[in-house]
Amino acid sequence: MAKFAAMGKETAKKDLGAIARAYGNVYVAQIALGANDVQATRALLEADAWPGPSLVIAYSTCIAHGIDMSMSMTHQKDAVRCGYWPLYRYTPTRDPEGQPFRLDSKKPQIPLPAFASTEARFAILKRADRERFDHLMALAQADVLERWRFYEQLAEIERTVPVDPDAQPDVESDAGYRYDQEDLRWAV
Repeated sequence: MAKFAAMGKETAKKDLGAIARAYGNVYVAQIALGANDVQATRALLEADAWPGPSLVIAYSTCIAHGIDMSMSMTHQKDAVRCGYWPLYRYTPTRDPEGQPFRLDSKKPQIPLPAFASTEARFAILKRADRERFDHLMALAQADVLERWRFYEQLAEIERTVPVDPDAQPDVESDAGYRYDQEDLRWAV
């Protein structure tokens, strides 16, 4: 476990993919080679073919996880099976009828605590403070299920406005607002 979070943290993990998807013109995929090599390959090919920016976020085991590294591919599969690492591809599209978000993994099939307990970063807390571990795992399991529900909804949404992959963010603005120097008001 990281020294700054030795007793765990109650906040949900950040969704880097959601941050990138918010730009609207970024191809985003979340992959785990050990869980689905076909999906990972497809995502990498799509990312390469996308004419705008692309971000592929890959789950990777680490020796600090405290797992048998010869089981790395199986561990990645378990991360997907418990919902900790859902697989998806988001392709902004010029087609106004397209579905940009594709959920490529199945609904969580094993409980998150069963997966988390196999990693040293979580097992240490489980041994040190079982009550806190159970509390944090309940929060994390709820987050996994809520994120999955949200991703299922995203997968059903059809785009109604085409996307320009060559669009660049307005760097002279602050969150889309421009400050009007003449009358000191914010202009949209």
